[in-house]
Amino acid sequence: MDITIEGIIAATRHKFGLDNYYLHSHELYRDVNMFNDTIYSLSMEWYPSHITEQEEEGLNPAGTAVIQYDLGARQYKSVIFVQGKSYANGPTYQDISLDEIIKWVAAEAGIVYGEQFQLLKEEEGAFHFNECVDGIPVSPAGHIEIRFDEDGKLVQYSVYGHFPPTSIIQEETYSLSLEDVELLAKKQLQLIEYPVDEEQCLLPLYGIEEIYVTNDGTAAIPFEFIVQARSRLNIDKVIEWELPSTRPFERIDIDQREEVTIEQALACEPHPDTFPITEAEQEKCISAVKEGLRQLYPNDSRQWVLKTLHREKSYIQALLRENKPTKRVFQRKLLLFIDANRHEVINYMDNKPLLSMFDEFQVQGDITVSKDEAYAKLTESIELTPVYVYDPGKKKYVLCGKLDCQYAVNATSGEVVALGSL
Repeated sequence: MDITIEGIIAATRHKFGLDNYYLHSHELYRDVNMFNDTIYSLSMEWYPSHITEQEEEGLNPAGTAVIQYDLGARQYKSVIFVQGKSYANGPTYQDISLDEIIKWVAAEAGIVYGEQFQLLKEEEGAFHFNECVDGIPVSPAGHIEIRFDEDGKLVQYSVYGHFPPTSIIQEETYSLSLEDVELLAKKQLQLIEYPVDEEQCLLPLYGIEEIYVTNDGTAAIPFEFIVQARSRLNIDKVIEWELPSTRPFERIDIDQREEVTIEQALACEPHPDTFPITEAEQEKCISAVKEGLRQLYPNDSRQWVLKTLHREKSYIQALLRENKPTKRVFQRKLLLFIDANRHEVINYMDNKPLLSMFDEFQVQGDITVSKDEAYAKLTESIELTPVYVYDPGKKKYVLCGKLDCQYAVNATSGEVVALGSL
């Protein structure tokens, strides 16, 4: 990688017309994408020349240019002028056309319009694009946003997503129909309890749980699996013990800061999070989870299921869910942070305090509608749309049908309601 920080800074000043700015701070950092690749980036904060210090601690002043540069791809991934205010002396675009924007994005991001990205929405002074494969949406979804101020100056350019090359796309002709997935659709219809704040109650609803079906109709990929596409080790183990721990739990603050050097970036040193969790580490983590639960929730033996383990910011995170989930739409979950060297739980996050606001809510009415009756009412509203989904096992994007429904059935009255109205 033949690149220097000074060279990037100079090129950035020239490219975005930052003559009226000075570089306030810059930092190298690295992250891991869903392909388990290490991405090195340079983050720069450029202050307008007339501002000598932060007006409010922790907040960048209006007009600050916050710019992120991907060292590996040699591309700018984000250019944001705080509060939409720019003092840059770069070119202005009063009557910029969609065609010009498309050409600019294609050149800037190195992607092809219609094949890898497409227009989602055009507004006054703003353009929104989403990621695609030959016009078909992609999951996890990516998007591009560009904004200009009243004078036609660029105030935002943000690229989120991976925009896959042809080499990792398993191209197929979409052939799924709703008839092909009817049995699965019925299985995905679940009775849930949805909290309604205004009435302080739980509304029983039949709704379709979103899922992806492979193009041959033989397999289903849960939505949660797609959201968490990066490598996770599935455990699915009920954690049990006989006696509580005699050691008190000592909570240690999580330090996610990492000093990254240009030497690491030049050498493309892999991030520690890219390393697999070995069988030996897995067993140590399971033991750590058990000890952590014995300390934190001594009376909860067999009440938690260890779902997954994964590396995150140099820690190993353990995700747990209740062994006997409720019908509520928001489920209890627990996240334990394990020191990757000592294999001990040092911190945790429990969403119980967030869910406690619904503790006094009662289910509204009696269930009078059967599952079959609810499905019949929703049949015309069920959607099956083509989507290219990243399959971590195959390390390719595969064509699927996204099974979803924007409506639900009130289980007490039989009324069909739009989920967006709740």
